[in-house]
Amino acid sequence: MSTETQTIALSGSKGRWLKDRLAQIGVTTGGILVLVALLLIFFYLLYVVKPIFDGARVEPGQQLTLAGGGETVLLGVEEQNELVYRFNDDGEVNFYSLPLQGKHLQNIRVPGEITSVARSQSGNMVAYGQDDGRFRVVAPKFNVSYPDNIRTIIPEVVYPFGEEPLVLDEQGRGLSRLAFARSGDDLLAAAITADGSGILTRFAGKENFLTGEIELAPERVAIPGLPEQVDQLLLTPNLRFLFVRSGNAVSIYDVRNIGKVRLRNVLDMNAVGGNITTMTLLSGGNSLLVANDNGKVSQWFEVTRDGKREFTFIREFQAEGRISRIAPELNRKGFATIADNGSLDIFHTTGGSRLFSGRLAGESVSALAMSPRNNLLLVLEGDRLSSFHVENEHPEVTWRAMWTKVWYEGYPEPQYVWQSTSGSSDFEAKLSLVPISFGTIKAAFYALLFAVPIAIAGAVYTAYFMSPGLRKIVKPTVEIMEALPTVILGFLAGLWLAPLVETHLPGIVILLVLLPLSILLMAFVWHHLPKHIKNAVPEGWQSVLLLPLVVLVGWASFAFSPAVESLFFGGNARGFLTNELGIGFDQRNSLVVGIAMGFAVIPTIFSIAEDAVFSVPKHLTNGSLALGATPWQTLTRVVMLTASPGIFSAVMMGLGRAVGETMIVLMATGNTPVMDFSIFNGMRTLAANIAVEMPEAEVNSSHYRVLFLAAFVLFVFTFLFNTVAEFVRQRLRDKYSSM
Repeated sequence: MSTETQTIALSGSKGRWLKDRLAQIGVTTGGILVLVALLLIFFYLLYVVKPIFDGARVEPGQQLTLAGGGETVLLGVEEQNELVYRFNDDGEVNFYSLPLQGKHLQNIRVPGEITSVARSQSGNMVAYGQDDGRFRVVAPKFNVSYPDNIRTIIPEVVYPFGEEPLVLDEQGRGLSRLAFARSGDDLLAAAITADGSGILTRFAGKENFLTGEIELAPERVAIPGLPEQVDQLLLTPNLRFLFVRSGNAVSIYDVRNIGKVRLRNVLDMNAVGGNITTMTLLSGGNSLLVANDNGKVSQWFEVTRDGKREFTFIREFQAEGRISRIAPELNRKGFATIADNGSLDIFHTTGGSRLFSGRLAGESVSALAMSPRNNLLLVLEGDRLSSFHVENEHPEVTWRAMWTKVWYEGYPEPQYVWQSTSGSSDFEAKLSLVPISFGTIKAAFYALLFAVPIAIAGAVYTAYFMSPGLRKIVKPTVEIMEALPTVILGFLAGLWLAPLVETHLPGIVILLVLLPLSILLMAFVWHHLPKHIKNAVPEGWQSVLLLPLVVLVGWASFAFSPAVESLFFGGNARGFLTNELGIGFDQRNSLVVGIAMGFAVIPTIFSIAEDAVFSVPKHLTNGSLALGATPWQTLTRVVMLTASPGIFSAVMMGLGRAVGETMIVLMATGNTPVMDFSIFNGMRTLAANIAVEMPEAEVNSSHYRVLFLAAFVLFVFTFLFNTVAEFVRQRLRDKYSSM
């Protein structure tokens, strides 16, 4: 070899080596970047999700000395956490400035000879009862202005129902105990008079047509069956129930109709081994919180059982020490308690969790209050007020609330529920991930139930039996189907297929049963035809003969559907399912999703499985046939086993595609997060839930972060499926690689 030839050979070798190295570096770098991207997604999801599992944090704030004496009835702070107000039982109202180190801003005196006082269970109103059977309702008001672009808050006291006292008892007896509640323009007040009688007065608010003022029309009734000793009165904000506590017994009155006030029942609500110290209503007024001297707080609300609604014990919380005060959060289902030993505990009812516990005060706490935004806690000991900054952004989200059954207000039993929003500010968020995780699995199950048999059977036939010429047409055609936008498939499924299934339900069932049977029958007939007829069809083209059969069976199924429906189902198959069999039917249901999403998954499974079967070495099949095995025996005992790793990978890829599918499920189901495996009911999946609710979720809210958690769960689902698929595929490859 000449020197020039050697130089060219060396140059070519170096060029190939350089290209190989560059290709290796490129592939390695790409793989590493993919892994880095996955890790970044993983950790970003964790970063967004982590705050919902943080407990409450309470940090000391300012300490003030308040003027005025008496027992505190209402302690609170306005929304900006700048002005503190205090109502006492002598009718004094005082305002203080937190930014100005507790400067005393204003003192107002409510007129009248006060004999009783009560605070509203919703809002910040106080009622003062007098010795003549009358009472006034007062409330703090804060007027905000911006002179010279500086926010200025001026406090005052207002009388929501007029400065003149309202007559509760026409006989003019003194009011020794008092409770009241407001709903719109209506006011309901209950009182125990000086002689021990109980009276209930409802003031119906009506607008004067001429003046536009609200006029109150009173209607009074005596409270029947009162116990001899009354320790506490409570009225619900919806003016529906009156609770009368006497020791550990709580009498529950139905006061919706003032003319038919009745005692519903008397319940012993004290905890085992304890006695009731106080009770209050949770935000919204649907739940009653009962505190005991052994540190236990129980939650009670109405539950429907056997057609009757009764107050039922729901859950219990354990605080540290004898509870003296309860402060419910505003617009949330949480509350704080303070014990006689100064121990503070913060709970949330939905998750059944204690979020904070610590000793923050002494043994003489006289008042406890939460700010409107639930981020400031006020503790009053004598005349010393201590404020505490509270960080408790996501109390309703706990592991228990998301993955176990929760007994929500008004529900007959604990359930898995996803309902993230409502029109009411008193709404109890229901953020269980179980229904939407179940919906994800359900949608994937029905999609694979439809897709796997068709895709794998088609792949095996195409790769093993079909002629090369026909395979060149069929395989690209099926693979092109994968390029169809899923939004189009979802659109067709929701607006065309779903009504079609509902209208021709018997025809769909007939088609699903009759089509496989007719194909098997066609195969049986073909097997027994004379050889000269079978030889007239080119080898590998026999499947084309099935096309007219499929069209004929499909047409016949839909053509005879009305007759079958009229003959067997009284002309209404959907009504028969619902009324006779008790099976619910949604127009956009799992059957529609299974067909539509199965149609989207078939190309993925078909393409991978067909390649796996077609790639089986020819020497294996030829050797099997040469040893006397039939083509079917060769397929089942050689080809399928050798291709099993690829077929399994195809199924798992299809499962991953079905689990992550969004648009088809979004458009082809009712998006109802119900847990029911019925093929005639809908579902909501994790992906569809994220797509529906993320645009409306408030950034960094509990709802927003739980949606990110749903995305994290979806990420974990697909990761687990792919990991299991790779593990099983490798085992199958190791097992059959020696064939």
